[in-house]
Amino acid sequence: MRLRYAILGAGALLAGCAAPQIPAVEPAAGVTLPPGYFAQARPETGLEEAWWHGFGDPELDRLVAAALERNPSLEAARQRLEAARAIVTAEESDFFPTIDGEVALDGAVDDAGRTADGAGASIGGVWRIDLNGRLSAERAAALAAADGAKQAVADRRRLLAAAVVSQYIELKRTAARLRLLEQSTDLQRQTLRIVTLRYEAGLSSNLDVRRARADVARTQAQRGLLLLARARAANALAVLVGETPSGAPQTAADAQVPDYARGPAIGVPADLLRRRPDLLLAEADIARAAAGVGIERADLLPALSLPGLVTIGDGSTGGLLSQAVASLSAVLGVPLIDGGRRRAEVRAAESELAATLADYRQALLGVLSEVETALTAIAAAKDRTAEFRDAVAESEAAFEQSNALYREGLASLFDVLDVQRQLIASREALIDGDADLAQAHVDLFTAVGGAMDDAGPPDA
Repeated sequence: MRLRYAILGAGALLAGCAAPQIPAVEPAAGVTLPPGYFAQARPETGLEEAWWHGFGDPELDRLVAAALERNPSLEAARQRLEAARAIVTAEESDFFPTIDGEVALDGAVDDAGRTADGAGASIGGVWRIDLNGRLSAERAAALAAADGAKQAVADRRRLLAAAVVSQYIELKRTAARLRLLEQSTDLQRQTLRIVTLRYEAGLSSNLDVRRARADVARTQAQRGLLLLARARAANALAVLVGETPSGAPQTAADAQVPDYARGPAIGVPADLLRRRPDLLLAEADIARAAAGVGIERADLLPALSLPGLVTIGDGSTGGLLSQAVASLSAVLGVPLIDGGRRRAEVRAAESELAATLADYRQALLGVLSEVETALTAIAAAKDRTAEFRDAVAESEAAFEQSNALYREGLASLFDVLDVQRQLIASREALIDGDADLAQAHVDLFTAVGGAMDDAGPPDA
């Protein structure tokens, strides 16, 4: 009866002072987006499915799938998710009684040499009643942490896929540059043969031969740097897919920079941006910080627990069950004087929540900047590659014309070599422009958190 009155009294006391413990917050408050933000034509493809399929490259698809399956850092993120989920289970267990048992056996020898044995057993436990909201706040914090761990897995997948595609583009860029270097060397050697024949015929000087040889050597000198760049890209790809760099592919089956073959990925509505895993992770951090405020506020209120103990035994092994004593009580802890510690901890938690909100708003502004920059980069790269294609076509025509004039003695070797260098530079610029355009698509899909549906759920 006394226990019943204690519980009712504690409930009446807390009914007058308890309030919702976890503050409600709006993460995007303070960041105003224009109506219909990025209200251009929505992407035809790429956001509703795994975006890298838009390149139409089976080898790239294989590499991304391998990375999403075997990357060690992604596996570490998955294990942290499992740990966070286990913590949720642990926090939820606090809503139930905790019961522990103990058995003791004692032996002693008296003055006459006789042995006296004693035995006892006890079962004790405690049940914490969530009247001040602390248990609920602790569970909310654990749930927010688990949600954050899930979003961390998704964000790692987002960045991992982008890293694989970027390194693949770089591998193809260097392969294309190496193929161009071979073509350019052949072209320059043809010019060198023509100059040598003219020199042997007395139609040109030895200076022209030396100039042509210098151009061949200058072009060949770039080979080492390109081989190094290719090795770096191949090794980086191997690490991303969870393989040793020694087994990295050093050549690309097709020395062609992949082209994003799907429709224009331009329209990016604002609600899509807030699905980005790192923003969702930041929202989970806000929820965890809000729960932390609830935990500290709960410490300002009384706490109720129900400890109990059952003891069995009378001090002898022969009469172990001859005596049983049970007790059950209610303990009401009321905070009185702590020198302002509890309220200071509340203020600290509230400031941490405010800081987390500010971090989120800063991250959201950064996302908007990333998307706008990527959209601009795509438009700029398309214009540049179109101009480079025109430059290559004109340079090829100019080279053929200058070669013909040189054979007729109507142009100098300097003119031929100059046009030849322009042609090589234009072809190199076109390769780089194609790679930059492909990378701009990667940056856009990374910025908007492009879909990864074919690789399984984020927490897989």
